[in-house]
Amino acid sequence: MDVAKMIGRKDAVVKQNNDGILYLFKKNKVTFFHGRGSFVKAVDGGYEIAVAGDKPETLTAKQVIVATGSDARPLPGVAFDEETILSNDGALRIGAVPKKLGVIGSGVIGLEMGSVWRRVGADVTVLEGLPTFLGAVDEQIAKEAKKALDKQGLKIELGVKVGEVKTGKKGVSVAYTNAKGEAQTLEVDKLIVSVGRVPNTNGLNPEAVGLKLDERGAIVVDDDCKTNLPGVWAVGDVVRGPMLAHKAEEEGVAVAERIAGQHGHVDFNLVPWVIYTSPEIAWVGKTEQQLKAEGVKYKAGTFPFMANGRARALGDTTGMVKFLADAATDEILGVHIVGPMASELIAEACVAMAFRASSEDIARICHAHPSLSESVKEAALAVDKRTLNF
Repeated sequence: MDVAKMIGRKDAVVKQNNDGILYLFKKNKVTFFHGRGSFVKAVDGGYEIAVAGDKPETLTAKQVIVATGSDARPLPGVAFDEETILSNDGALRIGAVPKKLGVIGSGVIGLEMGSVWRRVGADVTVLEGLPTFLGAVDEQIAKEAKKALDKQGLKIELGVKVGEVKTGKKGVSVAYTNAKGEAQTLEVDKLIVSVGRVPNTNGLNPEAVGLKLDERGAIVVDDDCKTNLPGVWAVGDVVRGPMLAHKAEEEGVAVAERIAGQHGHVDFNLVPWVIYTSPEIAWVGKTEQQLKAEGVKYKAGTFPFMANGRARALGDTTGMVKFLADAATDEILGVHIVGPMASELIAEACVAMAFRASSEDIARICHAHPSLSESVKEAALAVDKRTLNF
């Protein structure tokens, strides 16, 4: 595996995307100031913003949108050096395939990074503190995903308690207690720490203008992304809600529309989630365990990719599509996918749910053959036990 070439391609794609944004700024007459921004003080009709960098600037604005994102959360007492103890940033800059790689945290980022490096040859062990695997995911889908990741050789230990982490010349040593209460030690060349993310408000100087933060350091906003200050808004990872780029984009567009006097809208119930492992995992709406907890009567339908002709042709028949629909009205309440191109297939479910479609609506729509999307139609048919190809 030519890791240098792989990382080089990744860097080139990132640069193309970044350059594309600079082009869009120019195209739309947006002035770009490169540096670290912070509040200075409130002034008549707005706010003074300092930009620290190669060319320091002081700006005044009537409307301010804070979109400073999030940072990886380190383990207490174990700082990221991005050489041996890695955040997601460092995990994407490893210069060679590590013989042994440890991952603390089996959330979205931990699994994505662990899955990538396992597929290119690393011996990967994932340590997770929770007793369940991907607790936020539909249980049936999570079990299917774990089965696939186990088959790839990804070692996932659940219910562990991580103790002391030591770094040395030979790598990293992680002391932990397993689910049985037994003391264990994991010796690895590199360790990825993926135990969540924290809002990036360090250096923002919110106290200068009285901007309200919560106990996590996130900016407090209402449903419209308004802060406690007139003319100051906040969106994305720095506020409540899922830390997803597309959620941030939707909020940003909605805030721009509100500033322009329009009525921006974001339906947080229809924000799709994607885990870019192999197989991919994607979902939107309620999980089966959520519906049970809420006492909602529902019908479920599933369809495996092993019965899909396009998946067979791709050589990737792992996983399934799952529909959950209201037992009385048949309205789609949730769609969950694990398998090839799940991130693309979930969009159909988002559209359907936005229009409050029923599972029968999807079942009666013609889907191209052969295509992976036929599995979505078949899962919708399965809600009424009417699958055609399984």
